[in-house]
Amino acid sequence: MKPAFWARRAHKWIGLVIGVQALLWMLSGVYMTVVPLDVIHGDHLAHVHGTPLPAQTARVGADVLAARYPQMESFRLKHVLEREVYEVRQGKQKYLVDAASGERLPAMDREQAIALAQSLYQGKGEVEKVEWITRAPSEVKTRPVPMWAVHFSGRGDSTLYLSPDSGELLARRHDLWRWFDFLWMFHIMDYEDRTDVNNNLLRAASIIGLGFALSGIWLLFYSFGKRRNA
Repeated sequence: MKPAFWARRAHKWIGLVIGVQALLWMLSGVYMTVVPLDVIHGDHLAHVHGTPLPAQTARVGADVLAARYPQMESFRLKHVLEREVYEVRQGKQKYLVDAASGERLPAMDREQAIALAQSLYQGKGEVEKVEWITRAPSEVKTRPVPMWAVHFSGRGDSTLYLSPDSGELLARRHDLWRWFDFLWMFHIMDYEDRTDVNNNLLRAASIIGLGFALSGIWLLFYSFGKRRNA
């Protein structure tokens, strides 16, 4: 058989195999380039503002903290709900200590979580639902549990995830992020964790796509060569 036959045959069948995935790559790529990354990250939903600390404030010192919490690795001073606190890090654990007394603060309750979420939220919605999360949903599966999930009404179905121990804003989630995550799954072809960009399925699809491009080049050269010979 002539080389042109094999070129056309290879191009057709490889295109049939890889065509749907190539379309998904392009659709997901368009979404990722059209929607700004800071919007995807939810920077417009909530901001953690730095608050100037008064110069004359009674606070316990580092030596007192070290004596009371001997397993402490580091700490930092911050404001949580207009209260000066130390965020103490101990391994993977973080908790709050009153900056004036040095006493460890209890985990945030529901009302405190709502107040903190409202102080951070920049949108126009109202608090619609509050959940105590002990098993992280897929959209925040890498964040530590337990956590508070504060859902806001309005467009976008926005959710702020908060640490009850440190008062940290763990994640901002909204519909544009969720669409991004869904399309990212198809883009990297990791249908379980949506994080592995070096999986075998993606490698195989990339090799097949390369074969499709090479078979097209092969067919292109043959077509030009045939015209010159005509």
